[in-house]
Formats: sequence, structure tokens, C-alpha cells
Amino acid sequence: MDLFCLRATGATILFWLLSLFMPKEKVDLKDLPKIFVASMLGLYLTQISFLKAVTMTTSIDLAIANTCTPILTMVVAAIVLKEPITGKKVGGILVSLTGVLILVFNSVGLGGGASETKPLGIVLTIVNALTFALYLGIFRPLISKYNVVTFMKWMFLFSMLMALPFNARHLVQAPFGQMESKVLWQVAFVVVCATFIAYFLIPVGQKRLRPTVVSMYNYVQPTIATIISVVIGLDKMTWLKVVAMVLVFSGVWIVNQSRAATPKVSETK
Repeated sequence: MDLFCLRATGATILFWLLSLFMPKEKVDLKDLPKIFVASMLGLYLTQISFLKAVTMTTSIDLAIANTCTPILTMVVAAIVLKEPITGKKVGGILVSLTGVLILVFNSVGLGGGASETKPLGIVLTIVNALTFALYLGIFRPLISKYNVVTFMKWMFLFSMLMALPFNARHLVQAPFGQMESKVLWQVAFVVVCATFIAYFLIPVGQKRLRPTVVSMYNYVQPTIATIISVVIGLDKMTWLKVVAMVLVFSGVWIVNQSRAATPKVSETK
């Protein structure tokens, strides 16, 4: 919870500062409750459930459970946005899923997580996947309506306001002045790169790609983690991992080639 509050507060400040240099955009009052719900699903509940699940789930079980996000997103998009569930979508997800599972079970660099998995940890992981899938599947029309900075500054503001009552005292008392420069750089990286930049780019993708394609990003994460582990010497590259990575990106490409919902043509009188 403390980590999320720090990330949300830092990103809120950055987005609102950035908005000062952008053309002013007014948000309809009727859209603010919708943005609040989007914030709860796409930020608050997603991050809180994940950070708690990490402490109650082994790294392998957590990685496997997270693979259900694209599947859930495909179902939500089919129900809400009437996106067709095509053979290409299903096939692409299965191809990428195969690659991800190969990487998970063959990567020695996969660290973190608890020493054993608790049932509540799996429940929280599923909550994490479901809330993010609902966010991707429901709010694409709302995201397309506003500038990315406008939308995200309100998203993070609502999440920060939800987190501050539980963590304001911890943030104020945090001994930032006594921290080593290395630790401060790590905190800055988490706030700027892993939060501000990452969440700036997600809605950019949502404006251009269908929800299921955006959710396939989850399958790319283990691939990038494996490559980084190899580069810094924590893991070794094998032909099996190369094949797995090819499967991951091939699956993403297949899903991206699947057809979108057919737009409704208005009748002319």
C-alpha cells in the first residue's frame, strides 16, 4: 500500500504539472464518476491486489495466474464492446500463452514472490487480472474522448485520494533525506519510468489498439524480464527460450491481425 501511494502521488504531481503545458481541456462533469470507476479498476484495485498477491504467491504461480488477463479482456470486450471472439484471437492468445509458460518454467532469473502460495494470493491475482480486464474492455470509448494527459491526471488524482488516508503519515515520515543516492534513484525510476511513463503509454495504445491487443502486453513482460536477466547474467539464453519468445510475439501479431467489431452504418433517409 505504501509503495502504491508513493507511485500514485508522484505520478499525480507529474501529470498535473505536464497538463500546465498542454492545451486546456475541460472534462464533462458527467464523465468524472466514470473516470473515478476507471481509476479504481485500472489503477487502485489492480495495483493494491497485485502488491498484496506478491507477498502471498510464489513467483511462478503469480506469473501463471496473470496469464488469464488477455483471456478475460477478450471476454469483457466481446460483452461490452461487441468485439468478436475470432479464431485468430483465440489462436494468438494460445500461441503466446504457450511461449509464456515455457519461459516461466525455464527461467532461473524469475525472482520475488512468497515462499509458498496461499489461496488468498491466487484470489487476489485473479482480482488483479479481472479488474484490469474490465478497465481495458469498458473504458476505451471514454479514453478516446480525452487527451491522454487530461485523462491520466484525473485517474491518478482519484487513486491518490483513495490511498492517502491510509498512507499520508508514512509518506510524511519517510526519511528521504537519509536515503542513499542509489535508493533515491531507484524510487525515482519506479515513479517516473514504471508509473508515469508506463501509464502515459497505456492509454496511447488503448486509443489505437483493441482491448485484447493491449492486454497481450502482459505476455511480453516475461519475455523482456528473461532478456534482461540474460543481459545482467542472472539467466542463460537457450534455444527453448528463443522459441518461446518467438511464440509470444507471434501470438501478439496473430491477435493484432484479427478483425475488429464491424462499425454500425447509420441509415440515410
